[in-house]
Amino acid sequence: MNPNDANRKVVRVEASADVGAAAADTYRMIADYRDGHTRIVPTKYFRDLRVIEGGYGDGTVIEFDMLVFGKATHARARVSEPEPGRVLVETYPDTGWVTSFIVEPRGTSGSRVTIRTDAVVRAGLLGLLEGAFVRSFLSRVFPAELAQLDEQVRMRTPQHAI
Repeated sequence: MNPNDANRKVVRVEASADVGAAAADTYRMIADYRDGHTRIVPTKYFRDLRVIEGGYGDGTVIEFDMLVFGKATHARARVSEPEPGRVLVETYPDTGWVTSFIVEPRGTSGSRVTIRTDAVVRAGLLGLLEGAFVRSFLSRVFPAELAQLDEQVRMRTPQHAI
């Protein structure tokens, strides 16, 4: 789907949260699709995440099933790193959707993570409905994923006394 098509529009959904680990550790977990990323995707929404090519950051290709209101939808994405160590992007060629993970440092032992999806939907009334559906679904997925990220990265990173 081409987002530049007059019959399409882009709906942006994003969520941010503070994470209790240094930005480098947080980013490594997100970029590691063989071990780290599989730990942060909520199983309530994602199943069978598998690496097709690569496995860490740029050039990785993944496939998974997303559970949307009880129905499984297959997805395939290619990963890029426009800003290695800070921004990781999953591009979904079948839908034109793009999901970005943005990691910003918060001192030496914390970070702020934003997950942002630009979803291509139809224009007009159907697009309004699709957009509402996308917002409703992702507004549940992103906070759950950010909470799991925080939990997992804290478990794997030594905590320093303050």
